[in-house]
Amino acid sequence: MKNLFLKIMVFAGLFGFFGCKAPMDPAKWNKKQIDAWFEKGEWLNGWKVKPDPTINRKELAISYYKHKERWDKAFSFLKDNDLATMEVKRYEIDGADLYAPVSEYMSKNEEDVRYEAHQKYIDIQYVVSGKELIGIAPMSQKKEILESYNEAKDVMFLSVSQISNYKATPETFFIFFPDDLHRPGLKDGESTPVRKVVVKVKID
Repeated sequence: MKNLFLKIMVFAGLFGFFGCKAPMDPAKWNKKQIDAWFEKGEWLNGWKVKPDPTINRKELAISYYKHKERWDKAFSFLKDNDLATMEVKRYEIDGADLYAPVSEYMSKNEEDVRYEAHQKYIDIQYVVSGKELIGIAPMSQKKEILESYNEAKDVMFLSVSQISNYKATPETFFIFFPDDLHRPGLKDGESTPVRKVVVKVKID
């Protein structure tokens, strides 16, 4: 009886240990766990804008737990600043690890914008005012490289085999990882003014 009790206690201790560790490793989570974490929304750090459904939830969870402080600072920047009146410039949030250009432009014709991808930074893209369409495609739909990767600018330009455009407005934001080819700034009907902030989150 005593041996049985000891075995139960050892098992419970091991279960508790691994149970505590599991939530810190999203790479091992199943889809249900990923969705529950994402939809709970604590990772938004109080920012009230809705994440677009195109966001890769698992990639986000993995990156968030790897660099939680970095992501928390990113969303604090979006939450705590008056994005509508900030000066149009680059804002240094945490050195090279985290920065945010604020820009204004007119939305463009599709033929005037190329798909792009990054290797060093993840994009949080948020249309503060106005509206635009953003083309999004997985790397598997890469057709050809139009301009090879520029390490200094962290960008390469590509064409894709299938075009899918999504509406970007102040109600939602997008996140683009290295495998997310994206073509932002497209006009939705008529060309209109757009104010946007892009928070650049360093990957490693």
